[in-house]
Amino acid sequence: MDIKSPAQNTTEQYDVVIIGAGPSGSVAASLLAADGMSVLILEKQYFPRFSIGESLLPQCMEFLKEAGLEQALDKYAKEFGFQHKNGAAFHKKGKNSSFDFTEKFSEGRGTTYQVKRGLFDKLLADETEKKGVSIRYGHQVNSVANLEPEVCLDVRDDNEQPYQVKAKFLLDASGFGRVLPRLLDLELPSDFPIRHSYFSHFKDGINCPEFDRDKILITVNPNHSDVWYWLIPFSDGSASVGVVGLPERFDETLPAIDTLQDFIAQDENLQRLLKNATPLQDARVIKGYSADVTKLWGKNFALLGNAGEFLDPVFSSGVTIAMKSASLAAPLVKKQIQGSKVDWESEYAEPLKFGVDTFRCFVEAWYNESFQNVVYHDHHDDSVRRMISSILAGYAWDEKNPYVAKSVRRLNVLAEICQAG
Repeated sequence: MDIKSPAQNTTEQYDVVIIGAGPSGSVAASLLAADGMSVLILEKQYFPRFSIGESLLPQCMEFLKEAGLEQALDKYAKEFGFQHKNGAAFHKKGKNSSFDFTEKFSEGRGTTYQVKRGLFDKLLADETEKKGVSIRYGHQVNSVANLEPEVCLDVRDDNEQPYQVKAKFLLDASGFGRVLPRLLDLELPSDFPIRHSYFSHFKDGINCPEFDRDKILITVNPNHSDVWYWLIPFSDGSASVGVVGLPERFDETLPAIDTLQDFIAQDENLQRLLKNATPLQDARVIKGYSADVTKLWGKNFALLGNAGEFLDPVFSSGVTIAMKSASLAAPLVKKQIQGSKVDWESEYAEPLKFGVDTFRCFVEAWYNESFQNVVYHDHHDDSVRRMISSILAGYAWDEKNPYVAKSVRRLNVLAEICQAG
């Protein structure tokens, strides 16, 4: 752990500076270090720290493998209480459905983990440091002095001591901190409706034999189809539980834990599963989490993951998109530093947005209930089911999948068939 600051009035030089040591930062840094780049990560917080996005998708494992981080996750998963995950289960008004991610259209790993993000992010960061990457915790980027001819950042350490660092390229992996969108005035309101999320960790006490801990459970509220819950079990008998809905669905005068437990009580299945649950921490609230930007790149910088765009947590796409952005950006950074011309729009922004738009199609269809009709339909064609399973497993960039290549048209037709049936 590099916690020291350079002496005042000195300026350090790196090939790449990355803001944020979360998953996208670690994946990008590991890939760049493997290519011989000198990399510094500046992280405002100290790890481990709490974060949402605890149910990974199998596509993540492909990106971790590419970055040389997959083996460490497999090795420490049991010790850290991470839960093996092979799919997603759904419940609505007494009706159940599920998708097994090992039964999918796309090639690639079909299993992953449900992780405690504090421990998961620290594991990836620690492994990234072993690859020669410097990480400074408690160091905050206050301003961008300039972006060309090279990047120069004004930084403060946790003792409020200022210093500068220079780099040939800058990646923003700050997640919900959205450092560059704020500093460079790139913020753009999301076209998604504002939603609130109330969540906490519980000692779940689940003793129902039919409950599958290898799957995330997504439940639709019986009174409001636009309100849904997640139940993410971990292997140590704890679980992350949350509810998501429009602001008017919640009474903000109540304590957050009361709001969460009141909503759990509204669904008979969740109430039954969690009848013995006890909170392990105070409930947290995130309001208006969807975000967008005017552009994903500029002169000598690019935005990764949630620093660029965040859709919605319903299909756990956030970490997958973040890692995909790192996988796309790292080789382009190397290419540019080595003097080759890079078209960041066609080589980075457009390919990234392609998969994001696939997720967007399914998220929008979830909230207008058309995809809910698909999920809870009684009879599924096996080949179509495998294609849908691939997308839910995170393989949203596989253009061989018809539901990726033409997601809006295909999903609309499928929803009409299911509704008519």
